[in-house]
Amino acid sequence: MTTERKYVEELIEQEDDFDRWYVEVIQKAELADESPVRGTRVIRPYGFALWENMQAELDRRIKATGVQNAYFPLFIPKSYLEREAQHIQGFAPEVAWVTKGGDKELEEPLAVRPTSESIICPMFARWVQSYRDLPILINQWCSVVRWEERPRAFLRTLEFLWQEGHTVHATLEEAEERARLMLEVYRDFVETELAIPVIPGQKTESEKFAGALRTYTIEAMMGGKHWALQSATSHNLGDHFGRVFEITFLDREGKRRFAFNTSWGLSHRTIGAMVMVHGDDRGLKLPPRVAPIQVVIVPIWRKDEERRQVEEAVERVRTTLQRAVRVHADLRDDKTPGWKFNDWDLKGVPIRLEIGPRDVANDQVTLVRRDVLGQRQTVPVANVVDAVQRELDAVQASLYRAAREMLERHTEDVRDYERLKERVASNAGFNRAFWCGSAECEARVKAETKATIRCIPFEQPTEYEPCLVCGALGRYQVIWARAY
Repeated sequence: MTTERKYVEELIEQEDDFDRWYVEVIQKAELADESPVRGTRVIRPYGFALWENMQAELDRRIKATGVQNAYFPLFIPKSYLEREAQHIQGFAPEVAWVTKGGDKELEEPLAVRPTSESIICPMFARWVQSYRDLPILINQWCSVVRWEERPRAFLRTLEFLWQEGHTVHATLEEAEERARLMLEVYRDFVETELAIPVIPGQKTESEKFAGALRTYTIEAMMGGKHWALQSATSHNLGDHFGRVFEITFLDREGKRRFAFNTSWGLSHRTIGAMVMVHGDDRGLKLPPRVAPIQVVIVPIWRKDEERRQVEEAVERVRTTLQRAVRVHADLRDDKTPGWKFNDWDLKGVPIRLEIGPRDVANDQVTLVRRDVLGQRQTVPVANVVDAVQRELDAVQASLYRAAREMLERHTEDVRDYERLKERVASNAGFNRAFWCGSAECEARVKAETKATIRCIPFEQPTEYEPCLVCGALGRYQVIWARAY
């Protein structure tokens, strides 16, 4: 067995143990590493570069809707968090508390930010006086802390990176429009940049954000076990937080009214989503639009006299490409070309360019796409920029198409409760079924199968069939699935 082949085979196959495969890919692709602090992870430069690319694209979209970035404190006084009963009850099991400062007991414990409504709303109350002050549209990029019992890299960690938007409006209609707008921003970002198809919809009452009037979500299907991943949420908070935190304003008629709020967020768990949706037995397959390295150039030579010519050609191609794409030349001389091929396949780089003596002689490069390994094409150096950009677009489209096909292939219209239980138990995927709207039926399915209603899709049928659970007339068609 060669060193190159052994390097690949050390990664467990997905169908043997998908959970272990996920952990190994995160570790060996150098996205993240274990931390001395239980439940946390160190995000390594390659993983953080991926997050930075995602952050830049999402930040641009958010700002295009009129939102400005700001920053609020990490610590929230206990009395602030407790002002909204549903809110604190919803987060209580996950809140980390600071009770000492130095060697002194604090007069009031401080919560380490699990989400920021309780620290941002009091500031809104200070800033809002008149209808002329509205709307306020603010976003912050930060980390939050939630005390997870079963942490997994990127998916559920004690501390994680995200953005959270918070807005204030004069009317419920404006708040609703903003909440739906931001969900559409997320849908476009996840599908366009991350190549992950999603189902947009509304959460049920039992699954919505604590204290919200309505919660909207985008749900994605993961590879392997075909469970769901809540990939972003947007909440219409109504005037509930406005009343709790006394965010009031004088309207155009001079009457004092409570303001309406929204909040919305997307976290670095979407990195985990990309791993699970696009990855294969060789490792990552990263969407070109966010990949830290879009093109890697690997030189190939056998004799010292070939090395100089090959490396000169590599540098010429790298210089040409760097104006258009994120490119890296792998000039490590302690690794064989085959080892490098496998290493960059593991890291999910979309395109590999190989340059050997024959390529130099023909003034060409050999191009290999990560999504269709085994297919090779030669490209004249004079055409390399156009060819690479064309193939990057093709890889992006290919990844989305494959993920869409997976979603459709593993989604079934289920009309029998026993069939639902079978599919959930065998990790068969998403189950589209009718539901009467009762909390009792919802709770029964969760208790008996561990599946939850992931969302009530915005797209609903024109005719409704009986509830899958009780047989009463269905009010909604919903997606049942287990979730990460």
